[in-house]
Amino acid sequence: MPKAVWNGVVIAEALDTEVEIVEHNIYFPVERIKREYLKDSSHTTMCPWKGVASYYDVEVDGKVNRNAAWYYPTPSEAAKAIKGRVAFWHGVEVSH
Repeated sequence: MPKAVWNGVVIAEALDTEVEIVEHNIYFPVERIKREYLKDSSHTTMCPWKGVASYYDVEVDGKVNRNAAWYYPTPSEAAKAIKGRVAFWHGVEVSH
């Protein structure tokens, strides 16, 4: 069962059949994210084939991991499978 953990807290957990894996990143459905740990970030990046990514800061017990989660609000047609999903990095431990 894939899960994302940071600062000792499970931030996301889903069944294998619920996640999408793209470029070695696990994208969790938003329904499986513990939203209380995500704070909006103004950071964005551009992927040539997926589109513009937006980010969240991950905050657990007063500690903040800036831009540690990302998602594509309006992914390209080629990346439509990751719409409504969030992926993690920057020290967030993601296991599969």
